Amino acid sequence: MSFGESMQNEGGSVFDAVDARASLAGSNKMEILLFSIGSNEVFGINVFKVKEVTRNVRITKTPNMPHGVDGIVSLRGHVMPVLNLAAFMGLGNPEEQKVMMVAEYSRHVLGFLVRDVDRIIRVDWNKVRAAEGMMSGNSHLITAITELPNGSLVSILDVEQIMATAFGEAVVGAVEKVEGGHEKSVFFVDDSAVARKKIAELLDKMGVKHVQAHNGLEGWQRLQGLAESATNSGHDLHEHIQVILVDAEMPEMDGYVLTQHIKADRRFDNIPVVMHSSLSSEANRTMGTRVGVDYYVPKFDGLMLSETLRPLL
Repeated sequence: MSFGESMQNEGGSVFDAVDARASLAGSNKMEILLFSIGSNEVFGINVFKVKEVTRNVRITKTPNMPHGVDGIVSLRGHVMPVLNLAAFMGLGNPEEQKVMMVAEYSRHVLGFLVRDVDRIIRVDWNKVRAAEGMMSGNSHLITAITELPNGSLVSILDVEQIMATAFGEAVVGAVEKVEGGHEKSVFFVDDSAVARKKIAELLDKMGVKHVQAHNGLEGWQRLQGLAESATNSGHDLHEHIQVILVDAEMPEMDGYVLTQHIKADRRFDNIPVVMHSSLSSEANRTMGTRVGVDYYVPKFDGLMLSETLRPLL
């Protein structure tokens, strides 16, 4: 069954939610699909990453697959690996995982095998907290946590970290240095440790200085501090920051609201905002455009990101 036929959210069908994606732009809200893998924990994944939910999947076993990957499956023209989350995370019973969530991540399609899919909830990003400091052995696979009305905690998967752990990190590759790059600076915001590492590696290869923040709220606070410092010293902020690079999904304040704040503040007038997100669908590009994003680059394409940043520097 398709995702839209199989699930209901608090306000209607999943297709209703998908059609209303643009309405979430700038609202600082996200929609999470809740699921379980047979442990006592409740897990979640951003609805925008999920293309379909299906049962009774025929998986073709293949040799030499990474840990937790049960094999491959052909579905609607896509041949994709299927990751058994219970086996991968060492939780629940891997044999009980019978439901597959088809996820699209940075133009890649991947199947996540889980035990049960529950429902979709809509939450405020300011009620989503970074997972840093969690004691769980799988804390590095969780990007954030939020709380249900009944007090239960939801662990939101870090799909980037899972992909990097299972299949290896993306390769930045050879990148030409920017002429005069040592005098240029990029401010970037991303809640994923893997993404921050890759962005910093790319900018180092380009010979460009960089400043980073771990979520949208921290990013906005630091940007305000830099703007105030520039104003007090009588300088144009553009002399200190040439580009702002933002993720879309971030705890406490998402990239859409962060972009709205930046675009509403005249001190940032000459500084372009580039959205760098694993949400690579056209709907998400449209959401970015609505709030003022100047350029949109899917994660993680080092060549595309460097070629987008180069003329701006």
